Amino acid sequence: MEQNVKPAEGKLGILVPGMGAVATTFIAGVEAVKKGIAQPIGSLTQMGSLRIGKRTENRNPKINEFVPLAKLDEIVFGGWDIYEDNVYEAAINAKVLDANLLNAIRPELEAIKPMKAVFDKSYVQNLDGTNVKKAATKYDLALELIADIENFNKINNCTRSVMVWCGSTEKYIEVSAAHQTIESFEQGLKDNDANISPSMIYAYASIKCGVPFANGAPNLTCDIPALIDLARETGTPIGGKDFKTGQTLMKTILAPGLHARALGVRGWFSTNILGNRDGYVLDHPDNFKTKEVSKLSVLDEIFKPESNPELYGELYHKVRINYYPPHGDNKESWDNIDIFGWLGYGMQIKINFLCRDSILAAPIVLDLALFLDLAKRAEMSGIQEWLSFYFKSPQVLEGLAPEHDIFKQLIKMQNTLRHMMGEDLITHLGLDYYQDLVEAM
Repeated sequence: MEQNVKPAEGKLGILVPGMGAVATTFIAGVEAVKKGIAQPIGSLTQMGSLRIGKRTENRNPKINEFVPLAKLDEIVFGGWDIYEDNVYEAAINAKVLDANLLNAIRPELEAIKPMKAVFDKSYVQNLDGTNVKKAATKYDLALELIADIENFNKINNCTRSVMVWCGSTEKYIEVSAAHQTIESFEQGLKDNDANISPSMIYAYASIKCGVPFANGAPNLTCDIPALIDLARETGTPIGGKDFKTGQTLMKTILAPGLHARALGVRGWFSTNILGNRDGYVLDHPDNFKTKEVSKLSVLDEIFKPESNPELYGELYHKVRINYYPPHGDNKESWDNIDIFGWLGYGMQIKINFLCRDSILAAPIVLDLALFLDLAKRAEMSGIQEWLSFYFKSPQVLEGLAPEHDIFKQLIKMQNTLRHMMGEDLITHLGLDYYQDLVEAM
């Protein structure tokens, strides 16, 4: 039975806290695609397709033809940053995209200027900025963000909007008393509770306005009881956390294959060098710990050592990230994997992935924004686990283990889209084809 999915009518605002390398690459990329001078490679909403019905029916529509997604021409961009640079200037400084490409869309990018940001240096000690809001309390800052959202939608004639956190990784914190209920969280905002981070203030403002929110960084943000409850109360889709790019993307592709073949793993050593603003922020130990926790959880959930002690019970997993300015946004990762097979005989896998961090992240931002808007129009509120495909550390209901296998995540996402449109879910069992053949003989 098809869900009641409202059509994507009018303009969609995509609001981005943190207009650095990832956000500017995303915005510039969409503007370039709109002008027909580039292709949205890596975006499932634009390039991907899915099967409908039986294989023999040969129905494989593009995702954006199957579900009612917002069109790229209907998107309006806005956001906040601690620096005053417009998107063109910020993109030039990020040094991700070619200057010729940026110059071809320069007027569109220069028109997008960041609003003053909510910033707390104690959460990102390696950064300083001047384009920052000043207020007596964190609650006042939240009210200013709510006003920003409402003004942006009004000025740009947006019928709806979404927010995707593209800001820096904040320092590691754990759930505290202020995070437990909506009431305790709002009181914490008024009391300037130190455990309420800038990203949480953005998430609160977004969810309070009924604007879907996704967290692209590994910090604790919308994955606290108070904001989960608020999302249910306001009918707002939320999801996170930490965009799945680079090394972790490779892990969620390779590890399921090793597990599927019942091959053992003794050790997995991962190291990275990265030179952009994200790398500079992660050079501080407090911020690195947030990223480390996010990256370390992946293998445990895929291999499940407690259920497979003979294969993974002694797995040693180490992750390192090193700031290396000459590489800029071109992140390089090395993985050494010690595996063993039949009769315990050892083997090794070596991976050297020279990737472009923001190039891999940009299509994720687009897909999350469009899918969250779809979820809102389908009246799906709270945690959107079906979007786990895009995250290193997927948000799930308390008591559930996250699914990290990228192939299972893809099946879940595709089946969710089929469910929305009233199509049969696909299990890939396929026995009916052969049963029909036997009966016909």
